[in-house]
Amino acid sequence: MPVVDASAGLAVSASVTIPQAEIEFTAIRSQGAGGQNVNKVASAVQLRFDAARTSALPEDCRQRLLALRDHRISGDGVVVIKAQQFRSQEQNKAAALERLTELIRRALVVPKVRRKTKPTRSSQQRRLDSKAKNAKRKRERRAVDD
Repeated sequence: MPVVDASAGLAVSASVTIPQAEIEFTAIRSQGAGGQNVNKVASAVQLRFDAARTSALPEDCRQRLLALRDHRISGDGVVVIKAQQFRSQEQNKAAALERLTELIRRALVVPKVRRKTKPTRSSQQRRLDSKAKNAKRKRERRAVDD
């Protein structure tokens, strides 16, 4: 469950907190079956967070968040999360905040830098020996021409 303080906002990590003013909620009707209740109660929640213009995220984290290939992030950098799993609007709000927290935590992780490596001389030799052995085996299986 995400930690949300009405005055402080959404605590994503020890160093990152998103102000409550930057998160916008809209109550909408849920999709799917549900009888009469689904047609008259707006229990689903749509969360909108403008990641491109926020000052709450460090610059490198914001760039990684916008670079994520996620269908919830629009072309202009707005994260839109729809939560309709529960029948209660409060539970859907908490679920949407949890998903936003998880998305931002994914962007907070700095990927390891890949360094090019070369195969060792002995591993190259083993590979060539193996190829030669296979070629010899296949050569010996061929029919002998006279």
